[in-house]
Amino acid sequence: MKATVTDACIGCGLCPQVCPDVFEMDDKDRAIVKVTPVPQALQPLCREAVTVCPVNAIELEE
Repeated sequence: MKATVTDACIGCGLCPQVCPDVFEMDDKDRAIVKVTPVPQALQPLCREAVTVCPVNAIELEE
């Protein structure tokens, strides 16, 4: 699985709270993906991060 954060990100910080092993905030307070591909063990949390994103800025490619 590959995760991508789009330009729609508003920097709310929810995705790194839900899945800190995959997402972090950059120096512009936008979420970025730390690891590609997403390890199998982290995929459920990554999917949860997608559901909590208030602007649907996370895309997953299986």
